[in-house]
Amino acid sequence: MTPLDRTTLGVLLTGTTHYVDIGQDSDAVMYYETPEKAHMRLPNGGILHGAWSLSDDGYHVDWTGGPSADWHIAQPGPGRFAYLDGERQQRGIVTRIVPGDVEGIAG
Repeated sequence: MTPLDRTTLGVLLTGTTHYVDIGQDSDAVMYYETPEKAHMRLPNGGILHGAWSLSDDGYHVDWTGGPSADWHIAQPGPGRFAYLDGERQQRGIVTRIVPGDVEGIAG
């Protein structure tokens, strides 16, 4: 799978909430508030806040009090998006994308 480019990611991420099936009881939820600030609710209910920035074919995130990682998003088929880790291994499938902070995780 070829990761989406910087321009496409900027449009797809900034200002939206992504629900990602990572194989647990509930989805991970990421809200990309601005081009610099992101928030995530883990399936166990924990919430992380951090800084993110785009790269040529992905993005890097530094969670406050949590891990730092590189991520990519690719399109495995029409109308589908997958989250890939820094090694480009698929880690989750997007179940929906919604404008705004619909989960109120920005705090």
